[in-house]
Amino acid sequence: MSTIREKQNELAHEAGNLEETKKLAKRDHAIIRTSVIGILANIFLATFKAVVGIFSHSIAIVLDAVNNLSDAASSLITIIGTKLATREPDKKHPFGHGRIEYLSAMIISIIVLYAGITSFTESVKKILHPDVPDYSVAALIIVTAGVVVKIILGRYVKSMGLKYHSDSLVNSGEDATLDSVISASTLAAAGIYLLKGIALEAWLGAVISLVIVKAGVEMLRDTLSKVLGERVDLSLAKAIKETVLSFSEVSGAYDLVLNDYGPDTFNGSIHIEVPDTFTAREVDELSRTITEKVYAKHNVILTAIGIYSANTDNEQYVQMKHKIQEFVIQDEYVLQMHGFYVDEVKKSMRFDLIISFDAPDRYAVYEKLYGEVCKMYPEYTIQMIMDTDFSES
Repeated sequence: MSTIREKQNELAHEAGNLEETKKLAKRDHAIIRTSVIGILANIFLATFKAVVGIFSHSIAIVLDAVNNLSDAASSLITIIGTKLATREPDKKHPFGHGRIEYLSAMIISIIVLYAGITSFTESVKKILHPDVPDYSVAALIIVTAGVVVKIILGRYVKSMGLKYHSDSLVNSGEDATLDSVISASTLAAAGIYLLKGIALEAWLGAVISLVIVKAGVEMLRDTLSKVLGERVDLSLAKAIKETVLSFSEVSGAYDLVLNDYGPDTFNGSIHIEVPDTFTAREVDELSRTITEKVYAKHNVILTAIGIYSANTDNEQYVQMKHKIQEFVIQDEYVLQMHGFYVDEVKKSMRFDLIISFDAPDRYAVYEKLYGEVCKMYPEYTIQMIMDTDFSES
């Protein structure tokens, strides 16, 4: 069995998609470059803010500096994750290492969550044992500059993450945006203290810490969802099916299953419906051509194409199909019927039903419909399979 990388190279050659390798290399380079920029910017800001926070006795500014260091660590993790994710497949991991990017995004989420909990703890300590802040003009200028830098950096990093489908960069960018809010809040607290003499830093720090904790939990939840395996993007599933159906020999495309092995790295399978008069040679040639075209257009590897045969020699079978389809589709939990075929020699009839996950009891729906169809055609052996909705709305 060939690995994903080997299959990608093979399909790229056959489909004339040789630019794909360059595209992947460009993505890795862009992620690493963006992360390096983030590391340098955050270390620079953390150094200045730590000095200013210590000398001005400002817990908010010190926490701001700590957040900058956590951002630098996040960027470093992104670099390491990207490097590890591009390693060649091996015997133990034949599908490659692309999912490491999801793990690095998870680590960044944990760092954000930890930073929020730690800063909340420190803020509560300062509420119980307050220090009198001593703001200077230089301190306020540095914090103001930090707000501007973090806003620009956050938007840049997140935009690059969205462009290159990197959850690690997206999380880092969102973290940087939160830091800009922290810095802006610190300025607001300083303004209130200078004008009114009221020290709100610790209380403000506690509120901001809770916002950071919430963001960390949401990042972690989203990343865990991808690690567990999410439904494929519906627009991609629809586009792939449209490509498969563009072949005149294919009358239906069903059961698309895509497995995610890292950002923009999918392989999977699909069933196609073709005339029952097709020979093995014709099916083989059609399957290979479909595989090449899907990879060329969508960068998705179809490792298997299953076949549903369609009756072509008897109009009665077509009418039977329509009758059963009209009946089963009346059930609110039946999403689709496909793969219908009648074998008159064996007196058998087979088809698949997609029953929604919304059904309180999918098996009860199946049993009820199976019994009714058997009553409709008692002279036939009914092979009705309960299918699963993997990629359709």
